[in-house]
Amino acid sequence: MSGEDEGGMDDWAEAMAEQAEAEAQESGDAGLLGAEDVQPAELDELVADEITGDEKRKLDTILDIPVTISMEVGRSLISIRNLLQLNQGSVVELDRVAGEPLDVLVNGTLIAHGEVVVVNDKFGIRLTDVISQIERIKKLK
Repeated sequence: MSGEDEGGMDDWAEAMAEQAEAEAQESGDAGLLGAEDVQPAELDELVADEITGDEKRKLDTILDIPVTISMEVGRSLISIRNLLQLNQGSVVELDRVAGEPLDVLVNGTLIAHGEVVVVNDKFGIRLTDVISQIERIKKLK
């Protein structure tokens, strides 16, 4: 190695030491705690909720209800006049940018976002983001 490389490594080690020192000063007293100051946290034992036979029967009934799932590429608002003028080869502009994720709707309610995939010459959708229950409830209001 040349002297220039060695000097570069020394500068790098010095910079790393300065960064570590600055982080220790920012954290304040956190760096002053010793191993003897650390104590294990006491946690409650996790208990699995058991499903009774009656609850399982009710859940099985709900799981058999059919729902409609659809993927939405985009939307467009057009007048009836323009709608009647559409024919083969017409292009309708949508409110989405190319590459933007699709909306996955169940019975008209947004539940996820996804991207189109092709598997064995058939279209499918890969879910990229599932909407949380809290967010879905907020959208209902």
